[in-house]
Amino acid sequence: MTVNADRLGEHTGQAGFCFFAGALPEGFIRRNRFLCKRNQRRKATRRKSQMNELALKYGCNPNQKIAKVYMKDGKDLPFTVLNGRPGFINLLDAFNSWQLVKELKEATGLPAAASFKHVSPAGAAVATELSDTLKKVYFVDDLELTPIASAYAAARGADRMSSYGDFAALSDVCDKETALLLKREVSDGVIAPGYTEEALEILKSKRKGTYLVMQIDPDYVPEEQETKQVFGVCFEQTRNNAKITTELLAERPTKNKEIPDAAARDLMVALITLKYTQSNSVCYVKDGMTIGVGAGQQSRIHCTRLAGNKADIWWQRQNPKVMALPFKADIRRPDRDNTIDVYISDDYEDVLAEGTWQQFFTEKPEPLTKEEKKAWAAKLTGVALGSDAFFPFGDNIERAHRSGVQYVAEAGGSIRDDHVIETADKYNMAVSFTHLRLFHH
Repeated sequence: MTVNADRLGEHTGQAGFCFFAGALPEGFIRRNRFLCKRNQRRKATRRKSQMNELALKYGCNPNQKIAKVYMKDGKDLPFTVLNGRPGFINLLDAFNSWQLVKELKEATGLPAAASFKHVSPAGAAVATELSDTLKKVYFVDDLELTPIASAYAAARGADRMSSYGDFAALSDVCDKETALLLKREVSDGVIAPGYTEEALEILKSKRKGTYLVMQIDPDYVPEEQETKQVFGVCFEQTRNNAKITTELLAERPTKNKEIPDAAARDLMVALITLKYTQSNSVCYVKDGMTIGVGAGQQSRIHCTRLAGNKADIWWQRQNPKVMALPFKADIRRPDRDNTIDVYISDDYEDVLAEGTWQQFFTEKPEPLTKEEKKAWAAKLTGVALGSDAFFPFGDNIERAHRSGVQYVAEAGGSIRDDHVIETADKYNMAVSFTHLRLFHH
């Protein structure tokens, strides 16, 4: 009888294989089969406990019933589900948003948060001191705000209409204050590097116990090469590891070359946000928070207009006349958000018509006139704007100027760069050419 040099109890082990040569007694064979099966069961148990693979509720849509995530290299998944059950889009939002906040924290040294919807940020922010006005606009004036809670309040408040049903990402451990903020908003889930015991209990009670809570391994580093499959065809590319630093702002072709530290920080927030936003994309930032993100547009000017319109709404929400709207005490936050959005728009009659305004207000408000909106809009200044590629025409600068933009970071390299620079000089803007494209698909 000849047996593999390894001991019997080991040569069946991790790989679940048996190696023998020559004739063996029947009892020995039966014993070996038992050991093989036992080790295979143990291996399966280890894989399950280490979360190498996770079944999902479904794919992008309910009819795509079979869906899962797994690690091809046999390693553990870099996250743990602490509560709830994730879906396909939940995880796409979670991984994109986590990368964004992690990079924001690394670039600025400040706690960061993001509010994601459909694989693009509705808002992102670093922790700054919120004014009393913004606390009221973001509906957090009744809460105690820690730095990470403040960052999420700003990220969520950037575009409250788009953030409805968001996926939240936090660069720091989720504390009680942030959990209380998340609990009362309509949100699908959150990802963070950790949770305090109190925060986790609060979040587990949300949505009748189904709220998705994910803990990410902050030390996880993915492989350099990333792959995806489309229409049965495999794509592979090097991950976008480009570092966003203030060194990217060194080239300033405009007459005005002054970019204060606060504006440089805001341009970093804009560019890092764009790195994880579906292209084409443009982002407006003020005081460490996005105020308008235009994502997934085929035309650059449409991105600039979309993001600019969102920035305008963010600013008009702070209009004293809007803040003084006589809302009924029992109106829900989503209904109040929608009502404000319509009131600010040209369709204001939709909420001020007789028989309708009574649903929202204690008394009928006066419309916000075009003249009043224009006068208030003129007070918005110091906005930073980032673009994920070059501006092909000066019309993007013209539109940005209408929303208070004074600082711009874009790739440069257009055959019409001279026209873009000329337009920026007309408004005394400071423009940086980063020479870095940030397309994300």
